[in-house]
Amino acid sequence: MILNTSNFGEIEVKEESVISFPDGLPAFEEYKRYVIIENPDVDIPFHWLQSVEDGDLAFVIINPFIFKKGYDFEIPQTVIEKLEIAAPEEVMVYSIVVVPENISKMTANLKGPIIINKKNLQGKQILLDHDEYQTKHYILEEMKQVG
Repeated sequence: MILNTSNFGEIEVKEESVISFPDGLPAFEEYKRYVIIENPDVDIPFHWLQSVEDGDLAFVIINPFIFKKGYDFEIPQTVIEKLEIAAPEEVMVYSIVVVPENISKMTANLKGPIIINKKNLQGKQILLDHDEYQTKHYILEEMKQVG
């Protein structure tokens, strides 16, 4: 299928790569189908979660385990059941990134990770009950602590 997007122009995506978010994403509940557009530069950990239904809607995402040392949480049983997760290897986790004009101030939402079952391509953004995780974690500061 061909998508017309604001950020990438016209791109072709395979129907079998479309991830379904039955509940949508918070504040974007009406959009339920997305694809992950991988960064062509393997050294850059940022990717995009592009809406299939709205070419103007795309989120920068990152695997939070890359930059947040000790990031850990339990996926609620209701989400495991809803996404039909049978094993930990089936799970992909991403955080939505906000990239401001001053790129050194970019943040990731560790409080609301996106959980995707890569086997059946079902996804959901959850809200963690942890006080240690915020919606705005400074990525570059965290990466300095890791590296």
